[in-house]
This record gives sequence, C-alpha cells and structure tokens, in this order.
Amino acid sequence: MSWEVEPFEDPRDPRVARGAAGVLHDFNASGVLEAADVHVAQRLGRLGQEADESVLLAVALTVRAVRSGSVCLDLGTAPDIAPGAAWPEATSWAEAVARSPLVASDVVRVDDGLVYLDRYWGEEQQVVADLAARSAAPPPPPADAVLADALAAYFPDDAYADQRAAAAKAATHGTSVITGGPGTGKTSTVARLLGVLLRAHAASDDSGRPLRIALAAPTGKAAARMVQAVRESTGQRGFPREDDADRAAVATIAALQASTLHRLLGWTPNSTRFRHHRGNRLPYDVVVVDETSMLSLTMMARLVEAVRPSARLVLVGDADQLASVDAGAVLKDLVDGYGGATPVGSTEALEAVEAPGPVAQLSHTRRFGERIGALALAIRDGDVDTVLAELRAGSAEVAWLGAGDSGGDELLRLLADRAVALHEAAGSGDAERALVELERHRLLCAHREGPFGVARWNRTVERLLLEATGRDWLPEWYLGRPFVVNANDYGLRLWNGDTGVVCRTGPDLVAVIGDGDRTDGRALPTSRLAEVSTAHAMTVHRSQGSQFDEVTVVLPEEDSRILTRELLYTAVTRAKSRVRVVGSEDAVRAAVTRRAQRATGLARHLRPG
Repeated sequence: MSWEVEPFEDPRDPRVARGAAGVLHDFNASGVLEAADVHVAQRLGRLGQEADESVLLAVALTVRAVRSGSVCLDLGTAPDIAPGAAWPEATSWAEAVARSPLVASDVVRVDDGLVYLDRYWGEEQQVVADLAARSAAPPPPPADAVLADALAAYFPDDAYADQRAAAAKAATHGTSVITGGPGTGKTSTVARLLGVLLRAHAASDDSGRPLRIALAAPTGKAAARMVQAVRESTGQRGFPREDDADRAAVATIAALQASTLHRLLGWTPNSTRFRHHRGNRLPYDVVVVDETSMLSLTMMARLVEAVRPSARLVLVGDADQLASVDAGAVLKDLVDGYGGATPVGSTEALEAVEAPGPVAQLSHTRRFGERIGALALAIRDGDVDTVLAELRAGSAEVAWLGAGDSGGDELLRLLADRAVALHEAAGSGDAERALVELERHRLLCAHREGPFGVARWNRTVERLLLEATGRDWLPEWYLGRPFVVNANDYGLRLWNGDTGVVCRTGPDLVAVIGDGDRTDGRALPTSRLAEVSTAHAMTVHRSQGSQFDEVTVVLPEEDSRILTRELLYTAVTRAKSRVRVVGSEDAVRAAVTRRAQRATGLARHLRPG
C-alpha cells in the first residue's frame, strides 16, 4: 500500500482553514510550536483519521517535547510551556487523546496522563522491564568475608569512607549508580571498585578465567578522560601492591581501554542496529559507563538489552548536570526512581550494603575550593539568596561581572589577555606550555548563536587578538587558535569533544591535541582536520566532562528558555580555581529558579510499589 503525499500546509499561512488547524495555527503563531511539529500532527491525523483539534494539538506538542529533550508530553504540566496560551482542560484533554484512533492503532500511547510517540513509549517500557529483570535476578555478590577483605585493602582508612560505601553498593547490586558532583572521586571509586571485584573474582573463581571488564562513555572525549583518570587513580596512595596478585590487579586496571558506547555496542555506519543486542550480548562481566547524565533514553535501551543478566552494570555521573542533548534524563530518573541517593559519608561499607536502593552519592568535593563549592551547592539546591550573596561577596575563587559597561570592559580585557597569552605560548615551540595555557581559561555560553552565543564571542576574541597583535587579518589556522573536534575520526584517534591548539614547531604550524598538562605527542597537519570549530568560547553542553583552571560564564537574558539551574550548575562546576559569572541579577535569578524540566515516565515506573 502507498500513501498519497499531500502538500505541506504551513499553519502560519492565513489561507489555512480554521478547525483542526486553527488551534495549531494559534500555538504556532505564539512561538510554542514550529511548522514541523504541526506538519507531523496534521499528517498523522490524516493517516489515522483523527480530526479532533485537541488531540492533534497533543500530538504536535509531543513532537515538540521530544525535540526539546523530553520523552513524552505531560498533559498536567503542559501549561508551563506557554502560560498565556488557551490550553485545554487537562482531564478532558487526556480523555480525548485516550479515545483517539491514533491510540487505538498504537501510533500514540497514553500512560497516566503522559502522551508518547510509540517509539519512545516502547523504549521506556523496555528499559523498565530490563532493569526490573536485572534487579530480580542479580549476579551473586561476593562472600561477606571476601568483600570485607577486598574493601579494606582498596579503601584502607576513613579518608575513603564515602568511596568505600559506594563501592560496596556497586559490588552487591547487578545495576548500581555512583553519583556526585565534580571532584567527589567518582572515577577514583571506580578504579578501586574494579580492584575489589578483581580480588573477589580471584577468591571465588577456580576456572582461571579473567574477569572481563568494559569501560565506556557516551562520547569519545569522555571515554578518553575516563581511562586517563582510572590510570591516574592506580598511582594514588592506598592501592595495594604487597604481593603478585595485587600488582597484577593494578596492572590489569591500568591497562584497560575505554570506548564510546556506540563502539562498545558495535555500531556500524548506515545501520540502525548494533551488533550487540538481546540476541548477542556483550561478553563482559563488568560494564562501567561514565558521564551517564549524557545518556539518552534510546542509548540506555540499547545498553541494558546488550548487557548480560549475569554482568554488573555500574552507571557513573552527576545527576544534577545537564541531561543528554537527545530525549531523556536517564541518570536523574534512575536516582529519583530508585528512591533517591543514599548519602555515604562516614557510613561503614557493610552497613551501606544493607541500605535500600542501588544508588550511592559521593558528597566530599576534592576538586575546587570552598567558595566555588558553596556556590555550586547553592545553585544545585535552588537557593537563589545564597547564590546572590556568594556572587556579591566575591572572593579569590568567585567573581560577578554585571551586565553593565564596567563588567563588559573587564570581560573584554580578560579575553584579550587570555588570547594573547595563548598566542604567545603557541609560538614558543613548547606544545606542553601551549596546552597548559589552553586549559587555563574557557568562556562558556548557553547558546551557539545570537548576541550571547559562542559564534559571536569567538569572533569578538579574534578581533581582540587582531588589535593586540597589530595584524589586519587572521588566516583559518592562525597561531594560537584553540579548536574543538566535532566528530569522531577513528583513523586519527580524534574524538568528538577533543580540544587542541595550533602551535609552531620549527617552520610549520601544526594542530596539537591534548588536555591541560597532558599531550599524547600528536602534532597533526592542520590539513588533516576537517570537523573542527574555534573554541575560545564553547557551549556549556560541549564543556561537560571537562575542567579548566578558570571559567567565565556568560548568561543570556533572563527570558532565554535554556537558561536553567542545571546549565548554570554545570558551567560553574567546570572551574577548578576561579569562576566568573557575567550577567544581570535577573538572569542569575532566572537561572537558579528555572529547572530543566523533561517529561518522562521512567522514574515513576522504577519506584517501588
């Protein structure tokens, strides 16, 4: 059967008839809906013989919700999208959608006031079912005495009490979550947890088969940082090396590689399926996924169906950070759905094992100073008065540049100084020095375009560099140009999110790849780099998983829809030693009080009872 394709009707066209298109026209004209949202609703209505305009509005809003990062549309909270719009009454609206032929034909799904497109309803139901099955039949935990001995060896004193309790949870659950803010030791906990599992496996397995471990992350940049942090953790105080078995375990952990989730699951170009799935499971005994806050619902569905029921799945990340750019808020849903995180400060490890739930939260920050930590905590908790008090007080760690002329002048001087310093370091012939300078400071923005966006600020910094150096123009690959990689290149071992800087080595300019004071020795010809963009400024989303000595956050105007608590928290916690917030008091208030609301049903379905 073939469908006749009807011409697209733009609901903004005054010639479009009222009725079913009328309410869509109103919402499109108000800026709530885009033309594509309306077009999908109209086409589904025609194909499914649905003419009720309230149902078509729900379908269009559901398409919009997915495009905005939600998994579904919550009819009960939909007025928050546009409070001035003439919204249908929630109960009758839900009843009308439930009676729709679109629901009867499974094109649209309704679940307790939530409206889904069929694909996302199916993925959410699958994740819930797979996690429930894993909880019902988890892999057997290590014997109590073996676990206690391993925990004592890898977490030898009270300095590791929070990490020890988190590791105990992960070692005794089939699926576990280790969450916490930046610098709380999540990756260090993972490294020591792997030591615990290796020791427990050696004590209980007589087959001689090694414990098979996989490390993964949503992006190549996050995977590279994960394996680097795990290796660095093996050199920390407290890793046991008393005998051959200990040294072998440390060597095993240090030799682990990490991959993107796509590569782990066996994604191939031009394919909609992965090589590993329910019928061909991953061969690992332990799968650890870092930066899980960046995980979409679709990738979570593919992951949990591919992990063997007898394998341990450890999900690591900061539930308060920005969620995936695609639909879903998986990590936050897991934390909320499993009853919230269990604080694990001075709790004894084996007592924490008995606490309900598979989620452990690390709370002791080791990355940044007291004032940045206080500011981040106040943002996370939505305490706008404390946030403003911290900003007004100022300190060596926290500064607030208002939206006035004086703040703007100070920001321009700062950006000019940083650009010149990077230009000079890149011309010194010392790649390490240039990489250190690259990570000294980063300007973070909420938007890509517009007056507060990345594109505008990158142009501004390049203009300031021209003025400071007395040049008339800059070539594409100018000395000291910072860049970020926008696509994985497996041949060059470049990952989406990798950063670098154009440096001089002898007579040539080359692109040097690295993070902070680390370089892998690669100096690539600039002609080999295709998918890159300038990175004097970058979006807060692109900065996730990274850290910089100093961060300057440029806030948009207070009515920006993406100005949220999660965005400001993520931006502030990228800084190690100093953070500057640029924006008005109204913008700060809006950021702290506005949550990034994503409608999903995952947390609701995971809650006990």
